Amino acid sequence: MKVSGQRVFKALVVAMAAATAMGVQAAGAKSAVATASAKAQHWSASSGTVGVRWNRDLAADLGLTLGAAQARHARIGADDHEFFDLQSAGSLDFNVRSGNLDAFVGGSLQAAGGYAIDSRAGGRIDLTNFRLVPRVGAPVPTLDVMGADGKAWFYLDRVMYELIDGNQRLALRTMDLRISPELAQRIGHPEVADWAIADVMVTANVLRQGPLPAPRGAPKWHGTPVPGVPGQTYQADLFMTTFSMQYSRCQGCTGAGGNGLTVFTPSSTLRNSLNNGSFVATVPGDPLGTSTALYAADIPWYEKFTGPFAPYNNDQHPYLIWNMYRYNADGSIDQIGRSGVKHAFLTLNTSCLDNPGNSHILGLGCADVYSVGNNDSNNSLGPRGEIIAASNVWGRCGSIYDTNCDGFANSTPNGSYDQRLTVRESQFSGAAHAGATYRFESWYLARQDINILNSMASASASFSRPSTVWVVNNTNNQYRLGPAIDRWVDPTAPGANASSVMLTTAEGSVKVAMKAISLGGGLWRYHYAVMNLDFARAQTEGAEPNLRVLRNLGFDNFTVPVGASTVTDLVFSDGDLDGSNDWVANIRDGRLTWTAATRGNALNWGTMFRFSFTTNQAPSSSAVTMHIAADNTRDVLRANGVLAPAALPRPAATASR
Repeated sequence: MKVSGQRVFKALVVAMAAATAMGVQAAGAKSAVATASAKAQHWSASSGTVGVRWNRDLAADLGLTLGAAQARHARIGADDHEFFDLQSAGSLDFNVRSGNLDAFVGGSLQAAGGYAIDSRAGGRIDLTNFRLVPRVGAPVPTLDVMGADGKAWFYLDRVMYELIDGNQRLALRTMDLRISPELAQRIGHPEVADWAIADVMVTANVLRQGPLPAPRGAPKWHGTPVPGVPGQTYQADLFMTTFSMQYSRCQGCTGAGGNGLTVFTPSSTLRNSLNNGSFVATVPGDPLGTSTALYAADIPWYEKFTGPFAPYNNDQHPYLIWNMYRYNADGSIDQIGRSGVKHAFLTLNTSCLDNPGNSHILGLGCADVYSVGNNDSNNSLGPRGEIIAASNVWGRCGSIYDTNCDGFANSTPNGSYDQRLTVRESQFSGAAHAGATYRFESWYLARQDINILNSMASASASFSRPSTVWVVNNTNNQYRLGPAIDRWVDPTAPGANASSVMLTTAEGSVKVAMKAISLGGGLWRYHYAVMNLDFARAQTEGAEPNLRVLRNLGFDNFTVPVGASTVTDLVFSDGDLDGSNDWVANIRDGRLTWTAATRGNALNWGTMFRFSFTTNQAPSSSAVTMHIAADNTRDVLRANGVLAPAALPRPAATASR
């Protein structure tokens, strides 16, 4: 494995919001008071480099033409950034309070080089020798990007950073470059005010620094005994606290009902459990908002290709995925978009109750955010099939990052539409889906997390296209922890002629929900949704950190008992518009079974398929089955308590594959 000897993982973290703003109660509020009362230390950094990775597709949609980068370095960065030197004159000044970056307070950094941007509607924006100037008094650390005319047409926020090279350099690893409201008006697109349009990184030499807090001591990994509390151990339980979605690009977009391929990208915020001997809500007001673990564990957050590290002898880190759903007017649900996997690499550790003193370990009550710019990075996204989700193990060997298994990262084949959440315009707009509503879903996955359901959340969204871009309306978003399928059928109150069952096994979990709708005249319309949360029968080779995932499939058929009833109007929905990979239905011995034509379209983790049909039999308590996509096995998962037209006898006959 390649081990980085350059980075010093200190707990110099960005205090993006006060702890009370994160909903901290009791001990959290005391921590915020203590932080506020600590004496601020004045730091400064100067010279170095600044890198910019534009979303050029979005820029083109907005009528912006980016001129050639002036005086940039010849080499493009690993994450596709164009780099410029920072001039040695001037410095960036900031305050550090209790080990957290409290605010940018003065000075500036100036690039040697830059861009000229031409707008069809707004003329030229000259970013030659652009300056990064602190927005003093901003509620979160913010840098205005000043053009040659002295105006801030862009600004930077969502700062993630660490100290490297023996604390001698400050690395701002990622920041969202956002369009100012003034620029949005100038270019004739007021709807894109505050949108992220680029990712920016800065490396600067530290000129002045105060003392860093001493590391806290040994990490409190999952399973570690709690000192002085017999029988108690620390347990991992990560929460998705909020997220929002933004349009990133579209290939061939024409508007409502069109065939353009659209990309949406989230900004997702998480928080570690607040529990430290008592139960405290991490997400107040949500039924899943309080951890059942009495003591929260630290969570490893090491960037890929930097290990091995404890506790798993690898470079363990969380993963992110996101999905999109349509709730149809006929009462059914479809998953219409899904992303690849985002590999996390750094944690801010904001609003901590106990900061571990390490920006690659998430501590008690600590929060972190992965924003639009870095969630749209080719070098951070990979296929879901490389992750065994139930154990959160990554098969590095043979992955798109390490094709020859030598422990060194290679470039990926990703383009700007690969591993993204892509969805056709016709799937979320136009007359064909009149009356439908929509939700996005965002997940964090952490190893040994005791509750996958509170690490994900869903939020409603609506869409408009006032110009050349799709706008996601995130207001009044009915945010809830848990999967989107639970907003279709609430497992705690499913209602009449509906049911929801969750199966949990050592290989992962799956949810089955259904609705039966009376059509009159003795006919019933059945809709089943099967959400594979993290189930797979994985086949691997080797061991961590040199693990290779050979196969990582979920289910390849789904069976509903229909008895002697008449079945018509069968529908299978896997969320895409490709009929060639649809599962094939067959009725035999009173069972309706859909089977994958090939395992290339198995029902894998993070994915939901829908199965619908009409019959002349009313629903009653029964069971359904899912065959595990593995060779030479009849193994199925049986979900009891699911409504169906007929009873399902034991055992369920399932063909070996």
